Amino acid sequence: MPPAPYNSFRMIENVNPGASARNARVVLFDFDGTLSLIRSGWMDVMVPMMVEILLDLKTGESEEELRTVVEDFVWKLTGKETIYQMMAFADAIASRGGKPLEPLAYKKMYLDRLWMKIESRVEELRKGHAAPEKYLVPGARAWLESLKDRGMKMYLASGTDEVYMKEEARLLDVARYFEGGVYGALDDYKSFSKAILIQRILASAEFHGNEFLGFGDGYVEIEEVKNVGGVAVGVASQEPECRAIDDWKRQRLIGVGADYIVANFLCNDELASTLFAS
Repeated sequence: MPPAPYNSFRMIENVNPGASARNARVVLFDFDGTLSLIRSGWMDVMVPMMVEILLDLKTGESEEELRTVVEDFVWKLTGKETIYQMMAFADAIASRGGKPLEPLAYKKMYLDRLWMKIESRVEELRKGHAAPEKYLVPGARAWLESLKDRGMKMYLASGTDEVYMKEEARLLDVARYFEGGVYGALDDYKSFSKAILIQRILASAEFHGNEFLGFGDGYVEIEEVKNVGGVAVGVASQEPECRAIDDWKRQRLIGVGADYIVANFLCNDELASTLFAS
């Protein structure tokens, strides 16, 4: 049964009334779309690129049909390293009788197009022409401060290449909150993932699965936090303003197990009292 329409006047939607993060000691944050808006609109670059290439195969599928196919696998892989979306794309080409390039070639094509969209944002931050808050989800810094004050050990993990996301986290002045570390995609894509990071944290014997609290706008981080028994908050923002819920994101985040849904972190006090109620 599909989730009911969201009441946009509610700042926090409690999807799973039994979920409580009162035992949480460790917090995993996704980066793009959860905290950072530097790459806002990335799907509007990736999906059309893929649809354009698939249309050239002339399979008889309409643009709308291909968009549905592409959005489905792109969404399911959101939060994983970008190369996985390109591998799925190469498979989609091959399954239609095409001869795909190496996934890395498609990744480079996508990143080149994305850079055209975001270069001015990065340069604004580098030159100090924009405050970091311009490209942060509203309320994000106050929420990070709140979690830090609670003594949470925080980790930041992204499917974006580590070399880029570390610089973007620095430009947004958020890296300092993540005592656990800042992690992104590596050239050897099999050597890092959010699932691997969570297992490493658990293997350290410092934390248990039910002590995890996760925040993300993608399929992967929600699923992985839920898999170990943690509590997951889905960030379903209509970007870039992030003042209202994107129902497409909301329904998918609920579908993968999100316990709570928020559009932003402006509801700081309410979010804390809801999550950590004893």
